[in-house]
Amino acid sequence: MIGKNSSVSLARQCQILEISRSSLYYKPAAVNETDLRLMKLIDGIHLNHPYFGTRRICEKLCDMGEKVGRKHVRKLMNKMCITAIYNKPRLSKRNQTHKVYPYLLRGMSITKANQVWAADITYIPMAKGFCYLVAVMDWVSRKILSWRLSNTQDAGFCVDTLNEAIGRFGTPEVFNTDQGSQFTSDSFVEALASRGIKISMDGKGSWKDNVFIERFWKTVKYEEVYLKGYESLTEARKELKGYLEFYNQERRHQGLDSRTPDEVYWSTVPKVQVAA
Repeated sequence: MIGKNSSVSLARQCQILEISRSSLYYKPAAVNETDLRLMKLIDGIHLNHPYFGTRRICEKLCDMGEKVGRKHVRKLMNKMCITAIYNKPRLSKRNQTHKVYPYLLRGMSITKANQVWAADITYIPMAKGFCYLVAVMDWVSRKILSWRLSNTQDAGFCVDTLNEAIGRFGTPEVFNTDQGSQFTSDSFVEALASRGIKISMDGKGSWKDNVFIERFWKTVKYEEVYLKGYESLTEARKELKGYLEFYNQERRHQGLDSRTPDEVYWSTVPKVQVAA
């Protein structure tokens, strides 16, 4: 799909196809079928019991007839960016050399679109492998402003997703993430700070800090991903595009008074903030 001898630069081809440039040079190690099956099972257990750690997930797998040890479960969970959700000092693995910002949303009245955005990464299983999905969500409307798939966890595809959201919808007042290394990276922080966006990160004892996007992951997996079993990254990208258009434009949310994310977003967004 990418032509290295084309007159169009690789950077431009990646931009058109909405993929991270770093993914062109990365060759992921093959994952055996047993591990792929275990990863899909772990993902399902985590969605239903997000407070389960390695011990309880291992026990659950054994109850399901799988022969697997706790160390191997921990290794697969790390590969999937999965950690138990409960009150603890850190909610995700971060680079210890990166600066961590305080959580700014506690006690804050969030009433309009583009006031607070949030982002997160999740694991997406496929028939013969897996990939990662990053999404930027408007807090008050639950609207997915931009998203991307990648076969790596590099910060590049997160920065690209952020830049796309800002290019299409303007800048938020506050941007909230967890303490993952992608979001504490210099490139991601600079993309926010250079635009005057306040940076907020989930903190100690704040497992509900990014709860809306965590709920979205469960929704998109049960209503879309698990039903289809994508054969490739290309198919995953195509099918998710269709689902996310439905999610924003047609899927009504009880928490939004049975309105769609688009209805709430466009009824509350300050028009002067929206890019042309």
